[in-house]
Amino acid sequence: MYPSLSLAFSPCPNDTFIFNALVNGMTRPDGFSLSEVHYEDVETLNLWAMSAEMDITKLSFHALGHVLDSYELLCSGSALGRGCGPLLVCKKGARFSSPKAVAIPGRFTTASLLLKMCFPEFTQLKEMRFDQIMPAIVSGSVEAGVIIHESRFTYRQHGLELVQDLGLWWEETTGFPIPLGGIAVRKDLGPELIAKIDGSVRQSLQWARQNPEKCHDYIKRYAQELDDTVIANHINLYVNDFSVNLGHEGLAAIHEFLDRGYGCGAFPGRASQVCLKC
Repeated sequence: MYPSLSLAFSPCPNDTFIFNALVNGMTRPDGFSLSEVHYEDVETLNLWAMSAEMDITKLSFHALGHVLDSYELLCSGSALGRGCGPLLVCKKGARFSSPKAVAIPGRFTTASLLLKMCFPEFTQLKEMRFDQIMPAIVSGSVEAGVIIHESRFTYRQHGLELVQDLGLWWEETTGFPIPLGGIAVRKDLGPELIAKIDGSVRQSLQWARQNPEKCHDYIKRYAQELDDTVIANHINLYVNDFSVNLGHEGLAAIHEFLDRGYGCGAFPGRASQVCLKC
């Protein structure tokens, strides 16, 4: 009898693209079945991971640093890359120096830790859902905000301008691609089943790459931005060869991120073995 597992990921196009085949039966899970599937914003997923609520979950690499005792990172399904990091933005024409309030898309997001690394002097932080940040800047309830996901393609349409590309800062500082989020599995499922889950996620992603047009309806059902060009740009940016397999460079980037997070007091300990041999 195969174990029945819970799965949670974000409704963003890169995640629905990756998991479409696995969730909707175009590929078959190896050695397990899915009992439930949840679609939540990334900070909700991060908070769920803190209490190990899901068997398989998307989470920020910031959150991963807090749950290494209970979760293991898969080699497949991650979002890493260059030119794809969070953006710090403000109203167009605003005088930006040391803002009184900066919106972040959750305490445990990679975006919030990047902001802390790049601008340690910013201490007035306001947590809110990622899709509420641009409206909050426009309304004046915050002076600046860190945007993620599809917002990087649309912020100019809202009268906002770039203050700092936090991903570019990371790349120039470390030389590594920016590790944004990954797929983690409960360690107590055991190495054999974890390897099968990893293979099933990779198979689902490979099916999507071979059949992108067959993912369209499922992706649009959950996407924040419905414009086809925005969706395509989102997938092309966040789904890449690192998503298929982290490899040596991806693993090195994750270790660097976790070690720097430890260095600025974000985590209780340094990174050790964070994933399978990719």
